[in-house]
Amino acid sequence: MIRVNDRCIEEDEILREMQYHPAGDVAAARHAAAQWLVIRALLLDRARALGIDEADEADAVQAVIEREVDIPAPDEAECRRYYDNNTAQFASPDLVEAAHILLPAAPDDEPGRAGAEARAGELIDILTRSPERFGELARAHSACDSRQNDGRLGQVARGDTVPEMETFLFNLEDGQLSPVPVKTRYGVHVVRVDKRVPGRSLPYEAVAGRVADYLKDASWRRAFRQYVQLLAGEARISGFDIAAVETPLVQ
Repeated sequence: MIRVNDRCIEEDEILREMQYHPAGDVAAARHAAAQWLVIRALLLDRARALGIDEADEADAVQAVIEREVDIPAPDEAECRRYYDNNTAQFASPDLVEAAHILLPAAPDDEPGRAGAEARAGELIDILTRSPERFGELARAHSACDSRQNDGRLGQVARGDTVPEMETFLFNLEDGQLSPVPVKTRYGVHVVRVDKRVPGRSLPYEAVAGRVADYLKDASWRRAFRQYVQLLAGEARISGFDIAAVETPLVQ
């Protein structure tokens, strides 16, 4: 059991809260849930000390935050300085224009995947000799809707497709056909990159709002973390190490 001053946080409360804190494993989700419940308890006690009388606990928490955690907006000089030092953060994404032929096979269908891989190898051999036939072969063999457009996928950014496909797309050169079949959860692909479109730095004027929002959010998180640590230093807490909290989450 966790205790924050006179408030007790029972295990069943932590378990109910876990649904709002998805994480990589149960232990991480439980820790995040407990962390938030401790922070909420600190804020509710502060609301009582400030005489904030809200019927809803969430409103009381928000009222405390709005009253005591106030961060001014960054000025133009701060924004420009951050932009100048982090131009790569404010760039358009790398893109590739690509085409593929999908030969479907479920991940657990070993004979089907072996057959699809063999067929993909045959198609690659044909296209190595006759690259102009890509559209024809896509229309005849691909299980993807892109077959209606000769297998063309249009422009693809990182994150638009599965990692296995992405690895090939962003490492092939303009006009290059993958020399080997590409295996993904959907099956086996014959992949061609038509054109690479490198990302470019965006001008400050185009991202000024994003820069200001980023800096204000970062400042607010730092201030909130410090504020929580201040409240924790004045509270009696047992069963949870609030000193280890790095980035408290506000819901």
